Amino acid sequence: MATFPDVPFALGTVTHGSQNEISIYVTPLDSVGKPNTPWRKVCAVDDAVTGMTVRGDDLWLLTHKDAPRFKIIHTHLSNPDLSHADVVVAPSAAVVIALGAAQDALYIQLRDGAIDHLLRIGYETAAKPEPVVLPYDGSIGLYPTDVRAPGVVFELSGWTKANRFYEYDPKTKNVVDTKLRPSAPFDNPEDIESEEVKVPAQDGTLIPLSIIHRSGLKLDGSNPVLLNGYGAYGSSLDPNFDPVNLAWLERGGVLAFAHVRGGGEFGDDWHKAGQKLTKPNTWHDFIACAEYLIEKKYTSPAHLAGEGESAGGILIGRSITERPDLFAAALIEVGFTDALRGELEQDGPGEIPEWGTVKDPDGFKGLYEMSAYAHVKNGARYPAVMLTTGRNDPRVAPWESDKMTARLQAATTSGKPILLRVDYEAGHGIGSTKTQLEQELADEWSFLFWQFGDVRFQMSASDPR
Repeated sequence: MATFPDVPFALGTVTHGSQNEISIYVTPLDSVGKPNTPWRKVCAVDDAVTGMTVRGDDLWLLTHKDAPRFKIIHTHLSNPDLSHADVVVAPSAAVVIALGAAQDALYIQLRDGAIDHLLRIGYETAAKPEPVVLPYDGSIGLYPTDVRAPGVVFELSGWTKANRFYEYDPKTKNVVDTKLRPSAPFDNPEDIESEEVKVPAQDGTLIPLSIIHRSGLKLDGSNPVLLNGYGAYGSSLDPNFDPVNLAWLERGGVLAFAHVRGGGEFGDDWHKAGQKLTKPNTWHDFIACAEYLIEKKYTSPAHLAGEGESAGGILIGRSITERPDLFAAALIEVGFTDALRGELEQDGPGEIPEWGTVKDPDGFKGLYEMSAYAHVKNGARYPAVMLTTGRNDPRVAPWESDKMTARLQAATTSGKPILLRVDYEAGHGIGSTKTQLEQELADEWSFLFWQFGDVRFQMSASDPR
């Protein structure tokens, strides 16, 4: 249950497993805690609502019902009626991500591929959306607005610029750095640049691909490239700067992020186009991005690695089982690789809305197709693979990584190593310490440079490791 300043109602929200859609109920604030509180349903799962904001008696809802890239509708808390709700932000080419009500206006976050935008809509009648000019392209973290204060505070991060906290002042119409985050020496490296391209997938769909590298990169096929992807739950890979990545980039490495279907870069349709029976689009999109990087001579198969974490284990696991020739190496981090057994895990029942169930014929078919473990073939020449797991992982059971490691080791004929890295003090990575994360990253990148043939990472015959 939640209450809001100057709002005479209380709202209750109900989540439904791994689904993004929520149910909302409303009741007069003065009835809370009394017998027979008259809760009234505002929306159910079928209404496809994923977010909300309130002001007085006004309620705005973010929904993808009949709007795959989302829209914002308006109704009243005193008499919620979605069938007669006003459309405040209509569906468009951009995806509506978030919303917040401030004293002066409604603030809306939009996404176009990997890049976010911010809109302001005043409360006056027939007010038109006004774009807020941002300091640079990147991803926005919209902080909770307050109906008692004007403007909005948000976080902005780019592929080559560290996140900073900004405030929009509606009086001056300027975005100002709050200085809440002090500047650091590596916040804005001048010799690192990013590119946004769109790659044709197997079916012709254009897949956004973000590429980060040092300025003046030679396109001769020799660059070490790490291609990352996820593609699940409608989640997006947003631009984010991590100074640790400079260690990769300064060695001439390239980082690439494939915004594949199954994610949320282009709304609900993009999510559903990589879910259940359409899940193969996720790894086919990833494979297309890998082929693009090779075709454009950013790299070659001898210098390309793929990476997927958690649900991204489907993406990288099926990519290397379908196209092992494309990759020199792969990282499968706490990976979901045995989808046919997934619903038997601790976190499994709540995941059925995203993946399906083996109890349903179509569900079994989809889960079998996305199971990397089920598609490992004896005698195939698989790339080098490092699988990582934490023995206390409650989300993807450690035995998935154990099984996948053993299966690949038994099947591959490439002679390349298949390694299992186990942290007995870790889980799914969310609560790992800084030291644990740094040690894992050092092991993974050393493994990749070893497989790329970098002389600084080769082991001699006398090396005790």
